[in-house]
Amino acid sequence: MRTKRWNIQVQEPDYQAIREAAELLRNGWTVAFPTETVYGLGADATNEAAVSGIFRAKGRPEDNPLIAHVATKDQLRGLVRTLPPVAETLLDRFTPGPLTVVLPSNGVCADNVTAGLSTIGVRIPQHPVARKLLEVCDIPVAAPSANTSGKPSPTTADHVFEDLHGKIAGLVDGGPTGVGVESTVVDCTQDIPIVLRPGGITSEQLEAAIGSVMVDPALANTTENPKAPGMKYTHYSPEVPMWLVAGTPEHIQTVIDGERGPKKRIGVMASTETAAELHADKVIPLGSDLRDIAAGLYDALRIFKNGDVDLIVCETFPRTNIGQAIMNRLEKAAVSYVDS
Repeated sequence: MRTKRWNIQVQEPDYQAIREAAELLRNGWTVAFPTETVYGLGADATNEAAVSGIFRAKGRPEDNPLIAHVATKDQLRGLVRTLPPVAETLLDRFTPGPLTVVLPSNGVCADNVTAGLSTIGVRIPQHPVARKLLEVCDIPVAAPSANTSGKPSPTTADHVFEDLHGKIAGLVDGGPTGVGVESTVVDCTQDIPIVLRPGGITSEQLEAAIGSVMVDPALANTTENPKAPGMKYTHYSPEVPMWLVAGTPEHIQTVIDGERGPKKRIGVMASTETAAELHADKVIPLGSDLRDIAAGLYDALRIFKNGDVDLIVCETFPRTNIGQAIMNRLEKAAVSYVDS
């Protein structure tokens, strides 16, 4: 399969390219496109055969539910049986934006979107290219991250092309994404909303908007079976093993020095300030604040290749605000955790 790639300026969208991409989606093909979080791999959410193309391209198990993307709240209403007041509040406060709400499905979307569950995750993305594409195709679009299953999610079109060239029909290149980690997923089917996946909207923001929220036990307990799209299997893994190391720069350097040798090269990911104090074979500064670190996280994970380093040592970060999402992704990617 030849993958057609359109380069679109966000400030001046190429509407002909968007129309072509929308036509592919309406005709049952898979198309990758940018959102404000990561690039998504889309297909007509009402077409089971089209949705199956997502799973084939990614190598993703079909018992892993997908998120349906829509352009408006009216379109969202058309996919669910009920829209509780708490979900209305969240949608009004945080969408368009990096929030997915889980609601009772009315069966409009294909069974392989919901993985046979009675609920469906739906979101209204903020990225102008995504919004225009959804408006033009005028169908709900199922879209997980546009990467090979298990690899770090893509935050640039080049990441998508590297993983899926020749496996999908189209790629809309709208430049790098902004948030850098996936949307926050909130289950609104319970009396108290439950955060199933931390993401671009923080727990602190949710609590300020609606009061108490719970956190899915599966986020802290690997024996629990996660209910959120994209959380059931291993994700975000770089090509080489990664250790998370907590503590001071001095402690992190001690760990590096203990592992480094003539036949073992060490790569490092850390905040800009910590990175300046560390010495290894390859050091990548992620940024000075948590938002910058989130935005650059997946790109950094993809930079480390087999042959360049043999082990990645990554600093741990505070679990406040978007740090909760950062640590969730890093813990899924890491093979070991070294405490101070």
